[in-house]
Amino acid sequence: MNMQPLALWAEVAVAALVLLGSAIALVGSLGLLRLDTYFERVHAPSIIATMGCWCIMHGTLLYFSLQGQGIAAHPLLIALFVAVTVPVTNIFLMRAALFRARRMGQNVPPHVGHAEPGSTPQPFDKHS
Repeated sequence: MNMQPLALWAEVAVAALVLLGSAIALVGSLGLLRLDTYFERVHAPSIIATMGCWCIMHGTLLYFSLQGQGIAAHPLLIALFVAVTVPVTNIFLMRAALFRARRMGQNVPPHVGHAEPGSTPQPFDKHS
């Protein structure tokens, strides 16, 4: 494959998208370190992974499409796979963590679908 230099506007756009995706991933990593409980921590990397992945995907899609003979589909397929699998995995991990915490008698958010009519939900205290 013959690699040719890109136009200045394309280089700037690719660099900006990749740097933005990397910065978003860094923010998610810092959120993972900063937040206290598992139930808070699980959101930062899952949401940020998808957002960062999509920014990097757009940068690589632009780069490889301008270098090749048409639209490069492989970055789009990777980002689509991440966008589908990350939320599903996050849901399963949260359900498993809630099940385990409830079995151990820890203070966790109440069941939403199993509330009795007329009852008021109890506040969730994350520090107990």
